[in-house]
Amino acid sequence: MKMLRYSFGLLATMLIFLSSCRDFVEPAVPYKDFDTGAYLRTIARTSTTFNFFDLASSKFALTVEAVDKEDGKTVQTVEIRVRHRRLVTGVGLKYTPANDVLVKTLQAADFKPNSNSRFLRADFTITAAEAIAAVGLTNAGISGGDAFEFRLILKDKFGRVFSSDNVTTNVAGAPFYDSPFQFPVSVICPSDLAGTYDFTATEQKSDYGTCAGGTYTGKTTWTKVGTSAKYTISDGTFGLYGCQNDKYSGDVAISDACGVLSMGGVDQYGSPYSMKFISSTPELLTFSVTNGYGDFMIVKVKSNAGKPWPATLK
Repeated sequence: MKMLRYSFGLLATMLIFLSSCRDFVEPAVPYKDFDTGAYLRTIARTSTTFNFFDLASSKFALTVEAVDKEDGKTVQTVEIRVRHRRLVTGVGLKYTPANDVLVKTLQAADFKPNSNSRFLRADFTITAAEAIAAVGLTNAGISGGDAFEFRLILKDKFGRVFSSDNVTTNVAGAPFYDSPFQFPVSVICPSDLAGTYDFTATEQKSDYGTCAGGTYTGKTTWTKVGTSAKYTISDGTFGLYGCQNDKYSGDVAISDACGVLSMGGVDQYGSPYSMKFISSTPELLTFSVTNGYGDFMIVKVKSNAGKPWPATLK
């Protein structure tokens, strides 16, 4: 019995060894006849958005790695081109200009050795000001939700050109390659209104009664919905239903569209809510609220210590 087990073990070991040996057999592939290309692996996306509220400090910045048969040494130039894009309601995408324009060119000398790989790498930065000027616009012509399309064009010493129009899907999007040659940079409007605030609701009006003197003071909690600029509020009636011996529930929320505030959603009775901006200071945000029943109030929300209301609210 022991002999059988030993023989079986020896046979299994030999099979594994023989299988392993086959992995080292060099296949008859004519590597010398292959024509190899080049691509730009994205190593770091340092900055890929423009802040609508701070265009002066906004930038597009990447680190790219030149991958070719000479470890990046075939690269001659990399053109960085750009165009502005806007979605126009009822029309579609509008591009300015129609075709992208040159904003910067990297030379072979910009690609340098690094300690992490054998391929040469280059860092580059395009400021929002450079991009806006290149497409022939000014800051006044930029809106939140716009985008700038940056396209890279690699030219090598053999006269070949590589860009988004001839890159394969796998090289463009697979994690190992990550070489899309094209990068959309969105103009975003950062919003940070989440929190719990003290408020006072005055001038309440309702056919079902109001709080004493038409005024209510309490706390309101605004909760950010995912990564959006939308915030559900803990009580869309700002205390009114409580004074009517009722309890609010619903999905009423305040949205911040590049500083323009709006309210939407309904309560448990399906009554829709809306708001009208009145004024804003660093300390106090004031707006009116109306619902489908005709309930009305003026709401004054105090900012928290160290977190003033943004000057862009309107």
